Amino acid sequence: MDDASWPDESRRRRKKRQTRDALIDTALDLFETKGYEHTAVHEITDAIDVAERTFFRYFASKEDLALFFVKQEMDDFTDALAARPAGEAPLTTVRNAFRQTFEQLQGDDHLRNGEPRYLTVIRLIDSTPALLAASLRYVYDNSDRAVVVLSEREHVDPDVDRRPWLLIAIYGALVALVHREWRTSGCGGVEDMLASFDAYADQLGPAIAGRWSTSG
Repeated sequence: MDDASWPDESRRRRKKRQTRDALIDTALDLFETKGYEHTAVHEITDAIDVAERTFFRYFASKEDLALFFVKQEMDDFTDALAARPAGEAPLTTVRNAFRQTFEQLQGDDHLRNGEPRYLTVIRLIDSTPALLAASLRYVYDNSDRAVVVLSEREHVDPDVDRRPWLLIAIYGALVALVHREWRTSGCGGVEDMLASFDAYADQLGPAIAGRWSTSG
């Protein structure tokens, strides 16, 4: 590809992102006003005057659109795991990878009502049973890559060593708890969610080992 073709390529990428963003924002508006279950794909495309086939170039379904940031989070988290410095303890690596991933998602320059769209999506998923089930299922079905990355970092075989599976499963549970606490407590800022994750992670040892009560 010669240098003269780069501006056109950049414009095409920008145009595709603009279309994708318009579909996401319009869908979120409709999900909030009509409800996720009562919103049809054609209503999303009609609202921005594009054909339904345009929608399906970007998303397989409205569920796929709603889970876009969940999938991005999973991919970014796994990439962050792989990039962490060698020598970090596994739980420390997971905690730092979460912080890096979350800060990247919060850095989305496309805001809704003054906050990153990711937070809108958290509310939507956590308050919509069908999407919450789909989100948990996606994480369950797609955690293998993170397990492989963690195993390679620690030089263990995930086919015989359960620890990578256990830690990634715990990570998924922590994220779900953080999302739930954030929404039910009236939400808050980015640092509130990061602090919540750290608070839960700090209690892993005490929750698993030893007694919880000193009485009796």
